[in-house]
Amino acid sequence: MPAILCLNGGSSSLKFAVYNISESAEDLAFSGAIEAIGAEGGKIWLRAGNKTIVDKNVTCADYQEAIKAMFALEEQGVKDLAAVGHRIVHGGPNFTAPQRITEELKGALRELVPFAPLHLPSQIAMIEAVSVHYPDIPQVACFDTAFHSGMPEVARRFSLPEEFWQQGIKRYGFHGLSYEFVVGKLGKDMGQRTIIAHLGNGASMVALKDGVPMDTSMGLTPTGGFMMGTRSGDLDPGVLLYLMNKGYSAEQVEKLLNHQAGLLGVSGETSEMRILLERRETDSAAAMAVKMFCYQIRKFIGAFAAVLGGLDTLIFTGGIGERATPVRAEVCSGLEYVGVLLDAEANKRNADSISSFESRCMVRVIKTNEDLMIARHTWNIALARRSYS
Repeated sequence: MPAILCLNGGSSSLKFAVYNISESAEDLAFSGAIEAIGAEGGKIWLRAGNKTIVDKNVTCADYQEAIKAMFALEEQGVKDLAAVGHRIVHGGPNFTAPQRITEELKGALRELVPFAPLHLPSQIAMIEAVSVHYPDIPQVACFDTAFHSGMPEVARRFSLPEEFWQQGIKRYGFHGLSYEFVVGKLGKDMGQRTIIAHLGNGASMVALKDGVPMDTSMGLTPTGGFMMGTRSGDLDPGVLLYLMNKGYSAEQVEKLLNHQAGLLGVSGETSEMRILLERRETDSAAAMAVKMFCYQIRKFIGAFAAVLGGLDTLIFTGGIGERATPVRAEVCSGLEYVGVLLDAEANKRNADSISSFESRCMVRVIKTNEDLMIARHTWNIALARRSYS
């Protein structure tokens, strides 16, 4: 079977996976990551199943070096690749489905950098680095915004003059590959009116009616919505005007909103939910960070339930959503009016279904898999018409 390399680059990390995939099989061969790109104290690890093959310190100044370090793992079996798929954070107004990467597409992505300056430059750099290492290998772009492209216009527009809408200043939404995986996994079991909360260092939410997105929490950029690990989420625009009048530059505002806010900003110590939960009994700032996070998620659930006209299924996914039992419990506390009642023991076990028997709304915990979605799209776009022995 052909091997497909899936690349999922963040602002300072690179996650990767290799799938052997065909029309009848989807086998994960390897998974790994390179952490702290551009900083000291970086790390690279590689696993095959539950076995750790590589786990060592590495310093990568940029994504070119990170890609080189990743391809150095060929001696471990990451080789003979048939195609490479990339998670691309922002597709702008024109890219609403996965695309084969061409020179024209790379040029279009460069024009979209102002929409996602934290992510797109590094993702473009990864595309270029793969081209250098494997000049003939097909590459596919999988856009995180594509999933939300069918949202109603009333949910996509900002209350700004028409000229800005025409310029592409609108709400795009993100974490689309994660949502697409969850929707595909549950199928008809999902329910007619569904909310999926992808909770991780980056976090967002989507409201679905019959599997079609009606609204989502993030907007033009991944900074919007509810508070996250280091991102502010939605703010009164007057806050930005205040900061500008105080002399903040665009770069300083960007650093504040994306790197110094959210759980980190409120706690003053860390963006790690696990640590905040451990400290909140003795640290009032940690307790406030957790409380605000859960409160804002609960508020968005209420708003999206109004969009949907009720709620049949609430799904938690992402690192925090899948593992943070206290967060799920606190988010759901107070949602009885939309039919949410948790089974405390099932919630502690991180069970697939954590709602009680009496709950009118099914509450699920689903482990997401963005890499597998990338592999599937890459297979369909680049390889499905080929034959392999």
